[in-house]
Amino acid sequence: MAWALKLPLADEVIESGLVQDFDASLSGIGQELGAGAYSMDVLALPIFKQEESSLPPENENKILPFQYVLCAATSPAVKLHDETLTYLNQGQSYEIRMLDNRKIGELPEINGKLVKSIFRVVFHDRRLQYTEHQQLEGWRWNRPGDRILDIDIPMSVGIIDPRANPTQLNTVEFLWDPSKRTSVFIQVHCISTEFTMRKHGGEKGVPFRVQIDTFKENENGEYTEHLHSASCQIKVFKPKGADRKQKTDREKMEKRTPHEKEKYQPSYETTILTECSPWPEITYVNNAPSPGFNSSHSSFSIGEGNGSPNHQPEPPPPIADNLLPTSTPQEAQQWLHRNRFSTFSRLFRNFSGADLLKLTREDVIQICGPADGIRLFNALKGRMVRPRLTIYVCQESQQLRDLQQKHEDGDTVTSTFFVYHAIYLEELTAVELTEKLAQLFSISSQQISQIYKQGPTGIHVLISDEMIQNFQDESCFVLDTMKAETNDSYHIILK
Repeated sequence: MAWALKLPLADEVIESGLVQDFDASLSGIGQELGAGAYSMDVLALPIFKQEESSLPPENENKILPFQYVLCAATSPAVKLHDETLTYLNQGQSYEIRMLDNRKIGELPEINGKLVKSIFRVVFHDRRLQYTEHQQLEGWRWNRPGDRILDIDIPMSVGIIDPRANPTQLNTVEFLWDPSKRTSVFIQVHCISTEFTMRKHGGEKGVPFRVQIDTFKENENGEYTEHLHSASCQIKVFKPKGADRKQKTDREKMEKRTPHEKEKYQPSYETTILTECSPWPEITYVNNAPSPGFNSSHSSFSIGEGNGSPNHQPEPPPPIADNLLPTSTPQEAQQWLHRNRFSTFSRLFRNFSGADLLKLTREDVIQICGPADGIRLFNALKGRMVRPRLTIYVCQESQQLRDLQQKHEDGDTVTSTFFVYHAIYLEELTAVELTEKLAQLFSISSQQISQIYKQGPTGIHVLISDEMIQNFQDESCFVLDTMKAETNDSYHIILK
């Protein structure tokens, strides 16, 4: 690696202690539910099953090929043989450094190649894991359009082709080169108290896990061969809540006696994710094409310069339409093609309308490059260039004929309803105004001889470019037409 990270733990703790502490800490999880409340034979999740099969004792002291470091302090109120606990603020970006710890000659098959990492935020408590699908669906219902886990793309470095499947709110993935500096900034948008039952007027937040699974490419160009997995325990609080909780834990520890303090771990400046078994394959292999990568992917690299992809033949000119949050991924693909963004259709293959509309201007520019990014962002937001001048006009002759007809029919006219038409001007010239009025009257612009504005004492002032440039925006005029004396053209008077 081009840069090294000084870790606050001793080597022997990193290499062996954390794995042992991790296994030991999990043995008592869920005891509050009562013995035998759940049978783990029913649900064999990697967090709770015995790790001896995947982490044999003779390999406990091995140096792992990869190491992931979450740049957030651990809690000081954790006992020595328990797993570390890290507090995070909702929506705040936290860096996770992806470190290549391979020895010389180790895993030579990935030299010069990319690997894929899948990030997940999952439940730590087994009772919530049994109902994970229902819990996530309930969260989706209460927070429409939001995700549980996001990547802060502008802040991340070295990640390639990041993806977030719209159907998996708690999962993101990307490619990266182990030989280069890679840091990914993640944001967790759910808080721990959103999944707890109210007890005695208060709530106790549930812990989550951040798990990272890394894969290498197989012979078919698919990233399915497992290389390494690691995870850590977190709790997520409302903004600034994690800082207050960290301070509270620190103050409590300061009040304890030296003998009591010996039973607790110190607070470390960073959190090292400990090795674990890979997440069950069924959750990341599905029929959707999103999780599969191949060597011919269209990629971009954050922090190492981006450009617009090469343009391919485009369909006919776009239809002026707006993308809706309710649009399905298939409808979003059709919208991209209609609006001449087919180059990026593969990149946004599994994005729904809500996912695309959630992208910020910086995100789109980072993904598509400056030129296409700004164009796509404006199209997503349905932004039209505001005209330099807007005026409203109605036809006086038509309104008077309507009133006269009502009088002749003996109707009582209690109120008058005038309909105005909006005219938008960009060039602010008399010629442009003539063309716009001709369109309004459904006649040729050559049939409009002169345009006048009625001035003081009823005088008729010839409309000029300078006069139009001094019109107030959203001015209202009543139009009157007069037949020209010499030909079949008309004079128009703005009153």
